[in-house]
Amino acid sequence: MNARSPHPAPLSHERLNHPRSLAAFRTTKLLATGYLAISVATLAVIALLRNNTSAVNDAVWTRGGFVVLSASVTCLCAARAARGSRGAYRRLRILSGVMVPVIALIIALPGTFPLWMKTDQGLCGLVLLGIVATVNGKHLRELFAGR
Repeated sequence: MNARSPHPAPLSHERLNHPRSLAAFRTTKLLATGYLAISVATLAVIALLRNNTSAVNDAVWTRGGFVVLSASVTCLCAARAARGSRGAYRRLRILSGVMVPVIALIIALPGTFPLWMKTDQGLCGLVLLGIVATVNGKHLRELFAGR
């Protein structure tokens, strides 16, 4: 017989609206929105510089589109986690945790991306580090642990 653990109890309204929870969710949503704003602005710059082959190549277009998608999912997950979704919280932790080393790799790759894009990615990485620190903090981990 397959012994599955029972689903954790739903988050209580009281714990979800605790001042520490609200502050953590507010910080996470603010950082995620900032990540999305930077990403959309970057894609706009890519479009404006599209005829400058030294500033925009195929890798820049691909990365720019992927970052907007990633930032959109990050914002969605942050909003859903703030409403108590354990799945969204888990996806937020995974996505933000994976994107930081990916950005570090992009910055370290020689020649693939222009300096302006690496600088932009560094800024996105710093914002994502804030998200990683917040969602992996003790309070939110305990909140979503199902105790």
